[in-house]
Amino acid sequence: MASRTLRRRLHHGDVDGKSHEHMEASGLDSLDEPLLGSYNHDDRPSEGSSQDLWDDERRKQHLHWTLLFSQLITQWVQWLANMVIGSGSLIGRFFSIPFSTQTGLTRKFLQPALSLLQEERLRSLQQRLEVPFDGSRLQHQDALKKLWRLAYPDRELPSLKSELWKDMGWQGSDPSTDFRGGGFISLENLIFFAQKYPESFQRLLHKQDGIRAEWEYPFAVAGINISFMLAQMLDLQSGKPSSLAGVRFLELLKDDEMAFDHLYCVAFRMMDAQWLAKRASYMDFNDVLKSTREQLERELSLEDVSSIRDLPAYNLLKW
Repeated sequence: MASRTLRRRLHHGDVDGKSHEHMEASGLDSLDEPLLGSYNHDDRPSEGSSQDLWDDERRKQHLHWTLLFSQLITQWVQWLANMVIGSGSLIGRFFSIPFSTQTGLTRKFLQPALSLLQEERLRSLQQRLEVPFDGSRLQHQDALKKLWRLAYPDRELPSLKSELWKDMGWQGSDPSTDFRGGGFISLENLIFFAQKYPESFQRLLHKQDGIRAEWEYPFAVAGINISFMLAQMLDLQSGKPSSLAGVRFLELLKDDEMAFDHLYCVAFRMMDAQWLAKRASYMDFNDVLKSTREQLERELSLEDVSSIRDLPAYNLLKW
């Protein structure tokens, strides 16, 4: 309890001296930036000369026809492999690898054909992302209470509006105001973390590892930011993800229905490790979140990763 009082927390409306306007609760698709300040992962390239623009346009046209031809060839080879050798063979798996293209700072991939199971799980996850947090719904109130009991099993459950919620890292006495566009899935992610990896959850909640900053990140609100960051990184707002991380995630989703929730736990632990390594403080949170995303993208791109447990950072959850 003493350590909690020593670590002061700012309200997210005070970041950079700016106050944030109130936003109506909605799904993750309505949140344009993390709750702890502005964060833009994709830097915009500067404008070039007219010749550069002309050359770029010619490259785009060439790329369009190259992609179309490559996709046709890929589909034909996959069909041939399935007919002659079988989709489970080494050759069949080789030709199911998506072709990639690099255009500026945006990397897109031709999506492999999804199984019915993958499509169903992707659709279910996207539906979860669309559910806004609604503090008036009994189910959502019960979920908040469940999170408190998991976080503090020996403490009395406070009312839904209480200063005690700040102990968990909510910015005010009413946690429902901190979700903004975070969506109900961000609360589900926190509950999953507390249930599946209780030791890691408690260590992060109570900031037990390393030398902590005087101005610490608020635990619960940081968790909402991580849910939002993952949805962006995995391109889950699209009908079918086409980023490298998104395509690789679909492969993980095939064998693990809860892959998003497991990845959330890895990302949270990774973020805290980045926080300590950078000796970060509250105002550095967005830089830490950006570094976390970049590291997670690198790990997802590793060829030998076939499940969440294969990620190097998954080992962080073991201690």
